[in-house]
Amino acid sequence: MFCSGCGHAIEAGQTFCNQCGRPAAPPAPPMPGLQFQVDNYAGKIRSLSVVWFLYAGFAFLTGIAHLTFAHVFFSHNFGNWDNGFWPGGPGVFGPMFMGFAWTTLMVRTALAAIAAWGLYERAPWGRIVAIVAAFVTIFSFSHILFGTAIGIWTLVVLLGYRNASLYDELQ
Repeated sequence: MFCSGCGHAIEAGQTFCNQCGRPAAPPAPPMPGLQFQVDNYAGKIRSLSVVWFLYAGFAFLTGIAHLTFAHVFFSHNFGNWDNGFWPGGPGVFGPMFMGFAWTTLMVRTALAAIAAWGLYERAPWGRIVAIVAAFVTIFSFSHILFGTAIGIWTLVVLLGYRNASLYDELQ
């Protein structure tokens, strides 16, 4: 290390230059290494997995509430739900619609729970499942605000070469 004023050599730990008396500049702090970045990224992945677990539970409970309400509403306002909406109409439409809605609810909830588990375990497949779940959640019409927010956050944290490399380092 050298003095910034006169160029005289300064030994490590010396606070002033012996030649001109100028204070020595403090040493620059070291750049954070890869392990620091991996540890920081691990915290983001842990937080993301917890939020996916919460979203799976929230989506399941609100989905059950919505479908139960729909079943009660349609069966009281449109006559016998099992015989269809219209008198003499197709009798399979009501149960078919409800079956599709229940299946969609279960698949979406299972996908969110599997994504959460994969991220929590830092499994190699967890990143891919979470990205798929993020796209499904973004384009879902239920939970528009919360689903879109968690989907975008997931894509920001998991997409890109740097993030893929950091995720690979977690394993």
